[in-house]
This record gives sequence, structure tokens and C-alpha cells, in this order.
Amino acid sequence: MEQKKPFLARPAVAILLASVCGILWGSAYPAIKQGYIFFSVGSDDTAAKMAFAGLRFLLSGLLVFLFRAFQPHEKRPLTSLSGGDWAKVGVLALLQTTIHYTFFYIGVSYTSGAKSSILNSSSVFFAALFAHFAYSDDKVTIKKAIGIILGFAAVILVNLDDTLGLSFTLTGEGFIVIAAFLHSFSALFSKRLSKRVDPVLMTALQLFIGGFILLLIGLFMGASFPKSSGGGYLLLLYLAALSAVAFSLWTLLLKYNKVSSITIFNFLIPVSGTLLSALFLGESVLKPEYLISLPLVVAGIVLVTRSST
Repeated sequence: MEQKKPFLARPAVAILLASVCGILWGSAYPAIKQGYIFFSVGSDDTAAKMAFAGLRFLLSGLLVFLFRAFQPHEKRPLTSLSGGDWAKVGVLALLQTTIHYTFFYIGVSYTSGAKSSILNSSSVFFAALFAHFAYSDDKVTIKKAIGIILGFAAVILVNLDDTLGLSFTLTGEGFIVIAAFLHSFSALFSKRLSKRVDPVLMTALQLFIGGFILLLIGLFMGASFPKSSGGGYLLLLYLAALSAVAFSLWTLLLKYNKVSSITIFNFLIPVSGTLLSALFLGESVLKPEYLISLPLVVAGIVLVTRSST
């Protein structure tokens, strides 16, 4: 008798949920920029940006803990983590949440939502390069190399202005690319750690700890505790929920499916980020550099992930 596939391993379910994750992550770009307006975060107010990001991820961690409480399978308690496990989770929280999102939130404030979503997709190509050196069974093939070249070509093209000169600033586009680099690097660390620590528990801890540190740093730098109207708090709750839902679903999908069959849906992040930025922020997405770079980055992501095993 054929063994029944786990629910999350069914192709239709995996496709639907992976697509939801990609669209949710893409929606974060216009939501963050709108959040800066609601919470009166000035373009040069780094402390307020960190406090805003910290509160978001602290809440995200709490929501993942709540999600985990309703998981049907047996769960390892916090007390089961060794001192070494806690140290590694702390390092992951610093890398993947605190440091990564410090660069990301500052970078997004100085670039458009559409441009940010395209630039941040370079994390897929950094990850492919890192995997080449980290895993013997995940080397860069010709197809993957072409995908990486297309992806980085898109990053260059999206920074060209009307005179074909580079429109690039360190604290804007530069910080977005640095954030993508950090995200890719920390993902390898996360993958290794997930073999010892329950992936959902690991996600909850790294979001909560990293967010708490971000919030403390922002407050220590002089920011006040983030305050807004009811609409602002709803938007903050949405940002927290999208991270909790997307990170938790993504982690579980990777557990029950081939990595390449799930990560291919990363192509939805720049696409949805660009379109939603146009819809909610009124940004123009008909610029030549966007129309050329967006298909390139999507093609690159598909080639890189499809050539992975």
C-alpha cells in the first residue's frame, strides 16, 4: 500500500503556500515605507528605524511562538536546548535579524520599494555562490552560473539612470545589497543549526531575540518607543504577522519538499514587491531599467533554483 504524502508535501499545497510566502515578503517593501509615514520616522532618523524594525520582529517572534503552540506534532521545550544551542541561536539572531535588518531598514528608506525588492533578490545569487563552497553536492553548474550572471546584471541595470550613469548610494542601494549578502550568509548558518534545533522554535527565537536587541539599540540611541495612530498599529501588526507566517510556512515547506522546488518561488518577491509598490505607493514601474532588470532577475532566480538539487 502506497504511503500517504504529508499534507505539506502535496504539490498543490506546496505551490499555493510557497506563493503566499513570496507575495507576503514582496508586500513588506511598500508596507515598511508606509510604516515610516505612520510612525513619523524621518529619512535620517536611524534610531527610529531600528526601534520600528525591532518592535516588528519582537512581535513576529511572539506570533511564531503562538503558531508553534498549535502545531500538532510533539515539540522540544526551550529547556531541551543546550548552552551551545543557545549561543548559536544568539549568533543567528544577531546575524539574520539585528544586523541584517539594520542595513535593510536603512536602505529601504533611501530607495524606492520597487528598486529595493529587485536589489534584495540578489540574496538568491549570493546564496548560490556560498553553497558552492559550503556543500559538495551543490556546486555552481553552467545553468546556475548563467542565472547568477543574469541576476547580478539585473542589479547593475536597475541602478542605471536616464543618462546610463550609475545611480547608487552606499546608505541606500548599497545597504540593500549588504543586507542581501548577510541574509544569504546567515541562511547557511540557519540550515546547519536547524539539524539540532526545531526549525520553528529556532525561527521564533531568532526573530524575538534579534528584534528585542534592535528595539533596545534604537531606544538607547535616543528613539522614543514607536507610537502611531490605530492605522499605524494595524500596519505594524500586519508586518509582524507576515514575517511570522511566511518564515514559519517556509521553514515547514523546506522540511517536507525539495529545496529547489520551494526556493524557485522567490521570483515572486521582486515581482510582487514592484507591483505592490506601484499600487500602494504610486511608484512608476514603467522605467526602462525596471522593465529590463525585473525579467532578468526572475530568469536568474529560476535558473539558479532549478539547477539546484
